[in-house]
Amino acid sequence: MSDITTLQQSFAPLLKPFAWANAKAMRLREWAYRRGVMKAWTPPVVTVAVGNIGWGGTGKTPIAGWLLNWAEAHNRKAMLLTRGYKAHPNSYPYHVVPGALAEEAGDEPLMLATEHPEAVVLVDPVRSRSGKLGVKQFDPQLIILDDGFQHMAVKRHCNLVLLKPEDLSHQWNALIPAGSWREPKEALHRADAFLIKIGPEGFDSLLPHFDTLLGHLRRPIFSFQIIPTGLRHVVTGQVKKNFDKKNYLLVTGVGAPDQVERTAKQYLGYKPAKHIVFRDHHTYTKNDVFRIESEARARGCEAILCTPKDAVKLGPMCSDLFWKFDLRVQFGPSSIGKENRFDTWWDRRHEQLLSQKASHGGHLTPGE
Repeated sequence: MSDITTLQQSFAPLLKPFAWANAKAMRLREWAYRRGVMKAWTPPVVTVAVGNIGWGGTGKTPIAGWLLNWAEAHNRKAMLLTRGYKAHPNSYPYHVVPGALAEEAGDEPLMLATEHPEAVVLVDPVRSRSGKLGVKQFDPQLIILDDGFQHMAVKRHCNLVLLKPEDLSHQWNALIPAGSWREPKEALHRADAFLIKIGPEGFDSLLPHFDTLLGHLRRPIFSFQIIPTGLRHVVTGQVKKNFDKKNYLLVTGVGAPDQVERTAKQYLGYKPAKHIVFRDHHTYTKNDVFRIESEARARGCEAILCTPKDAVKLGPMCSDLFWKFDLRVQFGPSSIGKENRFDTWWDRRHEQLLSQKASHGGHLTPGE
């Protein structure tokens, strides 16, 4: 349990009135968009939002990346719209391309643009503005709203809502500041499907919670994991399977560092000599790299391992010691059957949306 969660539980009686007020404000906001009091832009192509009900750590970026891969595999031009957390470009909208500066583009947009150079990645807190410009300039066939569940200023045709296991237990309907949720549970009716980052055994153990808390919505719930497939040298791009049992230093600046360490230990078969943890979205400096490399030498490490997001932020400061995970998304069982995975559901859902567009003279009816 995080320090923030502990504080929230300790001060729950004081924080709950503020959480109640927050819930009321978010219900009013949703009503205003639904009734047209607050205006929203309707994209002309299939638009899917990847978001969550609470804050971070659900795997939104890997799922957005999977959708970009899917689009490439199906020869469809994809455009991703993101606010770009901690991005500081000179102007908006900002078209992120491989080689851009992380401080301008934001770490996650730059990582996605680097891994998917065929896609269009636009950073802009006003996503209706970047969307309109992107449609005119790039003519995409699929739009992905990154962290878009609450961004109702852009209408979408499919809402993918990612959950954490704790969302179904102690965090259920616990709104900020008393909990981690951004909206009350009623907002979940806007979801077309739920995804949860968990293994098959853990997923099976959560099925009773799904039935109790989400069953009335009649939406599919899919599981997925983020699996290492190898190690890639940050500087040269060389790929290898492991470090041959040699000592390595682990460096993370992500939202769930303990999870990364468990993944590294499980994949390599042994834990790092040391794990240096920075805050999520940390901006690395030359002093940070000097400290990391000094620690690696002091502990006899022949390699420094980081996540792809950290590698993007470290950029040209990386020496020959730096390696990153090669990762892929692996879908598992779902609430509609062990063999009915998200990828097959998405194929069908996308075809349904295209059929709807064709039958309505090239127009799509957006969801909520």
